[in-house]
Amino acid sequence: MNDRRILKLTGADTLDFLQGLITNDIRKLEQGPIYAALLTPQGKFMVDFFLVAAGEAVLLDVAEPFADALVQRLNMYRLRADVQIAATELYLHRSLGAAPDDGYSDPRDAQMGWRAYRDVPQSDDTTDWDALRVAHSIPENGIELTPDSFILEMGFERLNGVDFRKGCYVGQEVTARMKHKTELRKGLAQINISAPVSVGADITADGKPAGTVLTQSGTSALAYLRFDRAKQAMQAEDATITLQSDG
Repeated sequence: MNDRRILKLTGADTLDFLQGLITNDIRKLEQGPIYAALLTPQGKFMVDFFLVAAGEAVLLDVAEPFADALVQRLNMYRLRADVQIAATELYLHRSLGAAPDDGYSDPRDAQMGWRAYRDVPQSDDTTDWDALRVAHSIPENGIELTPDSFILEMGFERLNGVDFRKGCYVGQEVTARMKHKTELRKGLAQINISAPVSVGADITADGKPAGTVLTQSGTSALAYLRFDRAKQAMQAEDATITLQSDG
């Protein structure tokens, strides 16, 4: 099953068009692929994706369930700009180890392996990507990343997904204000979990809401937490929750 859609953006205005919309600096494509997101004007998360230079074009790698909405949003912003957005017949290939000649290291975290785009589907990938995401605190759209998310709470600075020097983009003002707060009060964290629970299970601390359990892998999981209530053992359904000291 191919769960990513690879789009191609072409036209003389493509780079300027993207620069005014996305959280990262499009000029970084000169050094390699980038990870970025599109936000609402209120600074809330909409969709994340990878961008890759392909000659005069830019490839956009987005999760299939969110691709149609992204194309619709890009077309809304496009207006009279010389930008064309087209589907491709490319497929994402990914694995661990050294990147092949046509691949590149995942720009979020090298521990997430390499990505490449080819004209045949990948059929031999048995990697437990959820386990890797939990181990390296990598959020995923539709699970950790939701329309209520703020990208700094989800670790986008650590994941090389936002640039604070590039200038204006949609949602930039709210993101910049959050950057200059003294401390984030809530956000993505790694937890220890004593038993499996439902995705989205509420976490409580002394009976008070403390967060939500998200992706789980064995006795570890990702959670969205209120940090002031995560300093002691917590509860989610029948499981005991503790914050990982190295999370």
